[in-house]
Amino acid sequence: MSQPLAEPEVESWIDIVRQRAGAMRFGSVQIIVHEGRVTQVESTEKTRLASDQAATSQARR
Repeated sequence: MSQPLAEPEVESWIDIVRQRAGAMRFGSVQIIVHEGRVTQVESTEKTRLASDQAATSQARR
């Protein structure tokens, strides 16, 4: 019988979530779970504009 290959050492998903959340000002971190195991971590960062910039942008439309 062959032995399963040892998985390479991977950062804990909790550490990955902490890094992603700590590196952004606005955004979201999504944890994907498959069969009770975290399989993926996704992050989306938003860029917020100051309210006067947003108003100027809308006035030009």
